[in-house]
Amino acid sequence: MKLLLATRNQGKVRELRALLAGLPLEVMSAAEAGVEYTAEETGDTFAENATIKAEALCRAAGLPAVADDSGLEVGALAGRPGVRSARFAGEAATDAENNVKLLALMDTVPDGQRGGRFVSAVALAWPGRPTRVAEGVCQGIIGRAPRGSGGFGYDPLFVCQDPEPEARAAGANGLTYAEMSDDQKNRVSHRARAMRALRDMLETELTRVR
Repeated sequence: MKLLLATRNQGKVRELRALLAGLPLEVMSAAEAGVEYTAEETGDTFAENATIKAEALCRAAGLPAVADDSGLEVGALAGRPGVRSARFAGEAATDAENNVKLLALMDTVPDGQRGGRFVSAVALAWPGRPTRVAEGVCQGIIGRAPRGSGGFGYDPLFVCQDPEPEARAAGANGLTYAEMSDDQKNRVSHRARAMRALRDMLETELTRVR
């Protein structure tokens, strides 16, 4: 069975495919499947935007679809960039431009007040069934300069400082997402946590169709 991913971000495609590995599914992006769809991210929350994207792709393809909507919430910026994380510096902003804007806004924020969190909502839209949503969060702080060469988005600026035991066990605390190995990130990231819950949903759906 095919499962389509409602994202054009190749970094997300790689992460989502890895997090769904082992399931009896052919996981591919909409582009790889040759499916065109339109989804306006007009929601006020990550869950609403993920639902919009998953349902739009599901309708267009007639196949199960998964969408992730995620972003960075910074306490000192009243929760910004939030749902506008990918467009923080403008509608066509690059990752580098978004990071430059974040660093500029955080320049005078003292070390003890640089807390933030990555949030992910993943939606599963299945033809003829209600859409289901799972969420995940990872706590951290905003660094003063990029570190690491991996990941995408705000990964070089987000230093994991998460209280969950899995973060300590993975040796992830103190590292930016961009410094983590794939294994570390896929154990502790906000997206990984949301996807673990989504795997349970997918396994339930697959049991129904077998």
